[in-house]
Amino acid sequence: MTGRLMLLDTASLYFRAYFGVPDSVKAPDGTPVNAVRGLLDFIDRLVRDHRPDELVACMDADWRPRWRVDLIPTYKAHRVAEEHATGPDEEEVPDTLSPQVPVIEAVLDALGIARVGVAGYEADDVIGTFTARAGGPVDIVTGDRDLYQLVDDARGVRVLYPLKGVGTLQLTDEAWLRQKYGVDGRGYADLALLRGDPSDGLPGVAGIGEKTAAKLLAEFGDLAGILAAVDDPRAKLTPTQRKRLTEARPYLAVAPKVVRVADDVPLPEVDTTLPRTPREPETLEALARRWGLGGSLQRLTHTLAA
Repeated sequence: MTGRLMLLDTASLYFRAYFGVPDSVKAPDGTPVNAVRGLLDFIDRLVRDHRPDELVACMDADWRPRWRVDLIPTYKAHRVAEEHATGPDEEEVPDTLSPQVPVIEAVLDALGIARVGVAGYEADDVIGTFTARAGGPVDIVTGDRDLYQLVDDARGVRVLYPLKGVGTLQLTDEAWLRQKYGVDGRGYADLALLRGDPSDGLPGVAGIGEKTAAKLLAEFGDLAGILAAVDDPRAKLTPTQRKRLTEARPYLAVAPKVVRVADDVPLPEVDTTLPRTPREPETLEALARRWGLGGSLQRLTHTLAA
């Protein structure tokens, strides 16, 4: 991969499409297809505006991997609808969204857009591994700030964060991160694990908020530097900070592996080239009729061909 690679955090985008497009958008049989059509419109706009050479729809084969839960049991625990002894836990998803996911997958496959999910890993990890392997610039499209940790100006890696649909995107580079959070891409993961994230069930360090975390990282460089300072009585830490960081050592010992996205996922061999024509035109036509995808699919196929 040496051209401009665009990586989609697919679930993040179809969740946004689902909540952003009215559920009155339905198939001929009355089934809601707002997430399907919204996602197709998103991809159409992204391709038109940013013209990637390669495109991958990255999937959550396991949205709550056991290896992360074993380290921090609260990880995404509040979003579990049903636990399973074998296989991924079931995520709490709106009733009318779940049936749309297989349709999204079928349409992407028929279009010929690469779709990659790997057992035991989240889409974030797939994105992290594709990014690590890329030989050219990378645009990561996600509504998840966790992926800010991959931003790297030297390698041309940036995050396109949707503010309103995908028509208004926040282009996140290292200058933006430093202005907003006081850290670069590499520092964002340390800031996130110190601060914690209730939406992911990460407790963080008690009393260490975003601003304090940023100040500690500016003073000591990274998490390892902060922990070294805890053991150094000469280091400029308040007694309260030293106490809280000491108490949080068990959490801080495992949090980096949970928070940092993997970059060594065993990716399948896949053609990531942006398709010009549908891979399975007859299947795509049948899907368009069955689900009433109409203008959304027509616009996207036209954009891909242009």
